[in-house]
Amino acid sequence: GRLEAVTQQMGYHPQYLDSFLKTQHYLLHMDGPLPFACRHYIAIMAAARHRCRYLVNLHVLQFLRAGGEPQWLRGLDFIPPKLRNLSEINKILAHRPWLVTKEHIEKLLKISEWSWSLAELVHAVVLLAHCHALASFVFGCGCEPEEAPGGRGPLQPLSPGSQCFCEAAGGLGCAQELLRGGRKRVSPGARARLPRPWPWRAVALTRLSQQSLDSCMELDSLRERMQRIHVETEGREETRPPQQEREEGEGLPGRGLPRTVGCSKEALRAPERRLRWPVPALPQRVLSSLADLDGEATRATNLACYLQDPDFGYQDFARRDEEQAQVFRVQDYSWEDHGFSLVNRLYSDIGHLLDEKFRRVGGLQSSAMAKRQGCEPSVFKRGIWNYIHCMFGIRYDDYDYAEVNHLLERMLKVYIKTVTCYPEKTNPEMFDRFWKQFKHSEKVHVNLLILEARMQAELLYALQAITQYMV
Repeated sequence: GRLEAVTQQMGYHPQYLDSFLKTQHYLLHMDGPLPFACRHYIAIMAAARHRCRYLVNLHVLQFLRAGGEPQWLRGLDFIPPKLRNLSEINKILAHRPWLVTKEHIEKLLKISEWSWSLAELVHAVVLLAHCHALASFVFGCGCEPEEAPGGRGPLQPLSPGSQCFCEAAGGLGCAQELLRGGRKRVSPGARARLPRPWPWRAVALTRLSQQSLDSCMELDSLRERMQRIHVETEGREETRPPQQEREEGEGLPGRGLPRTVGCSKEALRAPERRLRWPVPALPQRVLSSLADLDGEATRATNLACYLQDPDFGYQDFARRDEEQAQVFRVQDYSWEDHGFSLVNRLYSDIGHLLDEKFRRVGGLQSSAMAKRQGCEPSVFKRGIWNYIHCMFGIRYDDYDYAEVNHLLERMLKVYIKTVTCYPEKTNPEMFDRFWKQFKHSEKVHVNLLILEARMQAELLYALQAITQYMV
């Protein structure tokens, strides 16, 4: 048994790993405005922006296990308009977050039948920022498998003893095992103490999901089964009478997400009751073939179906031509003074978890890195943090940006910018080559700073736009 790649890398910094796992578990598996399956689909949409198959495949499995509609995995054309409308803000936050405006927020909150509630939107925005930043970490630390000559292969299922970080509950159950970063085998007893992420699912579905994962271990058999199921499914679809198809379609979850009742801006200012989307029972037809669809979905290698405007990418903030966005000044809108209170009010407790994670990464020991540069650890880390924010147009009036060139060597700056802005262009060799005098744990530390700085940058722009809408 072993822990998967992200947990192994973060395990070099156990205190941070504990905070990361608690936050992610809360986002994906605890009570909140969004249905569980929709959370994983939003994560798929976010990871696909950076072509991160590692995260896409993990969340595809979790999406199906949470009772998600398998047809949604065919792409954005097959999902409800409510989710599809999130594609625009997903695209902008992933690549040019300074373009997010209150008009984007208003459009999502006021699309009549498919409108989002403010609480749902905040949950979605935090998920998007989390997965965009995590994709940078995955590529930066070499967790993304390299592309084979025939294209990237399918997801290799976790071995029976592996722990998926999507399911790990930091600080709960076997947290101490996870904090060892994979250096110690997680005992069967510890795994048994892991909380069940989806208590509202039927026992039959839980058993079926486990059978699905077990069957994925036999890859040769799985390929044959998938081909057979694909042929049988197409045959059934062609021969099914239209009336029967309509009757069965009424029972499928996700044929359309429920409309949320619109409200005035005055009502939005008040703490919002967290709305729950109904989760209808899965039809027997879906239950009986979920195991086969699990394998079929995770073998998909084309991520273009999850993308809107795939050519849209990062553009240097300082060299923008058409978009004359103003510099974002932290003195006018900061996480500590504005973002924290807003997100915590609309999505309770997530603000505390995010704030703890930001503080943990800032408190990690990096004396060796700083010593090489002849400065204090806090000065070195602030240089990296402010350099990342500067690439997204965020400036600190009390910081001398000339220090960045003094503190960060050119190759380190190239690495940081690539992982932050173009993570999909990073390869495992870059992680091994950059600043060779770094220890492995120090390189991971740099990538954690990238993860958190980037996530905070996206949140600042999104939360500022929400604040402007509410005013």
